[in-house]
Amino acid sequence: MRSIRTREGTTVKFTFFTEKDRLEKLSELGDSLERLNQVVNWEQFRPFLTLALYKEPKKSLAGRPPYDIVMMFKILVLQRIYNLSDDQTEFQINDRMSFMRFLGLGLEHRVPDAKTIWLFRDKLAKANAIENLFETFTIQLEKAHLVTHTGTIIDATFVDAPRQRNTRDENRKIKKGEIPEEWQEEDKKNKLCQKDTDARWAKKGNELHYGYKNHVKADAESKLITDYTVTSASASDGDVDVIDELVNDMDMILYADSAYSGEKTLKAITKEGIEACVHEKGYRDHPLTDEQKQTNREKSRVRARIEHIFGFMTNSMRGIFVRSVGMLRAKFNIGMMNLVYNMFRAKVLLKNCPLARVG
Repeated sequence: MRSIRTREGTTVKFTFFTEKDRLEKLSELGDSLERLNQVVNWEQFRPFLTLALYKEPKKSLAGRPPYDIVMMFKILVLQRIYNLSDDQTEFQINDRMSFMRFLGLGLEHRVPDAKTIWLFRDKLAKANAIENLFETFTIQLEKAHLVTHTGTIIDATFVDAPRQRNTRDENRKIKKGEIPEEWQEEDKKNKLCQKDTDARWAKKGNELHYGYKNHVKADAESKLITDYTVTSASASDGDVDVIDELVNDMDMILYADSAYSGEKTLKAITKEGIEACVHEKGYRDHPLTDEQKQTNREKSRVRARIEHIFGFMTNSMRGIFVRSVGMLRAKFNIGMMNLVYNMFRAKVLLKNCPLARVG
């Protein structure tokens, strides 16, 4: 039993049953994190987390024991669901009982601080662990028969990064793949750590973006992301290298918008023996015919489903952007975004199967 004195001078007594009653009330109101715990078997990620974080065992047992790596991974999932900074993540875990229950923590447990969360994420990013983590969950989605392969959609979206304030000369060198000499000076090392030499500017319509692109391949029926790749924002949606990386012989019919209608892109798609349902594009003095417009509308009924993915990320996951610097960390954060989306999508697909789990 715990007692807390309020500002009015009265004493409130808390017991185990008080905490239990509050958690039961959260369940009654519909705690989405509780359902996510029921759908995802988190232990499937432990082998890959252990491999990525492996280090030689200590000769001494002195000091605090490390936090459980699966619990730390779930903190990164929480962070990505609500798009929280490290400091806000630490605060919200301490503040919200639903977060603590999701992580398997009680009021008596110690919560990792912001620096510990940053260090854990950074180690996984440097070990390129997100590729194995994403692939592991995708395989389990396949085994659960949630991925149908009746149709595939590809598209890309901008992922904004913190904007840099560089001179024109510095930007010119960065575009060439060079690092400005003054940033490499001994007393400028701290400045170089804060400079993103991988992100690029891009303009679409009247929108100006700085950062990266998330190229996504999704299952048309389930709207699950089956593969993805990350490039700088300046890369073309229909880049042949991106197509080669995403498309394989498991895809039967591929849907895409007119950005993928280039001759080289279509060759890259159809060489796998895939039926290409790509939107046709009008040109100056060669507008689309009524028949072509009607065909595009029919293709859009399927292709538009990928916009639901980006819409969920923008609204329910609080925005498509990263707070990190550099391609290495951007790949990890974007991969986590795609993985967490799949977890929530699996939760929706299994809503009528209360005992089903992925993995």
